[in-house]
Amino acid sequence: MVRIREFDEEKALDAAMQLFWEKGYESASLSDLTARMGIQKPSLYAAFGDKKRLFEAALRKYTQAHASTVRSKLHGHSSVKEAFRSYFEDLVNAEYEEKSPNRGCFCINTIVELAPHDEKFEILTREHQMFLTVLFQEALERGIQTGELDSGLHAKALAQALVVSLIGLTVLMKSRPERSVVNNAVSVILSLIH
Repeated sequence: MVRIREFDEEKALDAAMQLFWEKGYESASLSDLTARMGIQKPSLYAAFGDKKRLFEAALRKYTQAHASTVRSKLHGHSSVKEAFRSYFEDLVNAEYEEKSPNRGCFCINTIVELAPHDEKFEILTREHQMFLTVLFQEALERGIQTGELDSGLHAKALAQALVVSLIGLTVLMKSRPERSVVNNAVSVILSLIH
């Protein structure tokens, strides 16, 4: 007889994602995870497999939600320039709020922590970077089509540069640099969109 799960897997996965996001893969112990998820170790193994597969599921959940948020933000303005300005400024403002836990981006944290020595996470994080590049490129191409952006703009190359800038900015933000340094960097990043 199949045993019915006595917990909400999505809520448990979300709790695991939050913990991994706060602590990283290595620092999140199984005890930390089960306590945060409100389940016992046998339930964790039965539902998600081992810690690494749980982390992978959490990362996939995060990247899907993050991509959806980015898409919404880039389509939330009629002006492409305004959409990117708002996107980067909102990112910075969120990190400087006093109540912000300074977690950075879960995917970028994974790039730094796991991708250098784990091929699966190297591939997963690269796929997310590529997907963000496509979203940025689509927005830039929309700006070219409407005439807001210069028709000679190389949308794919600029999208790649913006993703690299985003990753660098997000990593830098974890050290809480002076706000003026970050504001100057964002101004230069946004000046690329013309």
